[in-house]
Amino acid sequence: MAAAGGIDEFELIARVFAPLAADGALGLTDDAAFYRPRPGRDLVLTKDEVVSGVHFFADDPWDAVARKALRVNLSDLAAKGASPVGYLLALGLPKDFTVDQIDALGAGLAADQAAYGLSLYGGDTVRSPAGLTLSVTAIGEVRQGGMVRRGGARAGDTIVVTGTIGDAALGLALRLDPALSGRLGLPDVHRDHLLDRYLLPRPRGALATAVADCASGGMDISDGLVGDLGKMAAASGVAIDIDADRVPLSGAAQAAVAADPRLLAVALTGGDDYELALSIPEAKVAAFLAAAAAAGIGAVPIGRARAGEGIAVRGNHPALADLGSGSYRHF
Repeated sequence: MAAAGGIDEFELIARVFAPLAADGALGLTDDAAFYRPRPGRDLVLTKDEVVSGVHFFADDPWDAVARKALRVNLSDLAAKGASPVGYLLALGLPKDFTVDQIDALGAGLAADQAAYGLSLYGGDTVRSPAGLTLSVTAIGEVRQGGMVRRGGARAGDTIVVTGTIGDAALGLALRLDPALSGRLGLPDVHRDHLLDRYLLPRPRGALATAVADCASGGMDISDGLVGDLGKMAAASGVAIDIDADRVPLSGAAQAAVAADPRLLAVALTGGDDYELALSIPEAKVAAFLAAAAAAGIGAVPIGRARAGEGIAVRGNHPALADLGSGSYRHF
């Protein structure tokens, strides 16, 4: 990559990325890296990309964008029951980036590497005429044969979700319409909570072992609770019933829905939650809920898998009559 922002590609690697590198990355001086999994462990690989104007706003701070790019991948690993070990990063930089921005990006990655226990193994840096992009390939480990699959749900399983649902989708609505918070009468603390949940997901890696031990099926909620559970139902060959009254909403989301009941549909279908949706055999539900409580993470049963196909959302709320496709559509 040619020089830009007062720094060229090799200076960028030495300044920002070499300090983040794992031992197997060889100081980012080679064309590839190596990683040797521990005996009895499988590697779990996942890849997600975030693009300016699609997954974040062009004026979002680069440290937060970097953390979001990493965290959406860590969320996928957690849903598979895998613990993170490292990642690869493909970075597309706009022509007018500054050294301060790239330093902030590196600081964001460093903070989350320390928080979540993983290191950089390599990647690539290119010019991006469409704005900042970050494509992360995350690498995790799980016991051999233990990866939890989207298609593992079985009739009779309990459907459990972590955290709260809909905060990020409502936060996006506030970003797109800055006057919405005032019309809803949201206090600043509720507005700020929703905006923060859109900007910075909370991957549930602390529950990876419990997911591997307890869940028969699982995925993270990235495109909307209803739509993503519909994908799980289809992949597993079961039907899933959800009780809308049991879906956990934060105080901020409850306040928004109370002010405008139509926003419940946004919360249930809007995406960017990055919480876990798990199918757990009845005999293991208590153990999983106890593990979540010990980790300080909320977890709530919201429904059940049964023989059949499709997804049904039950409840008397008028917003449930029109949930559309149930999820964000990428194309």
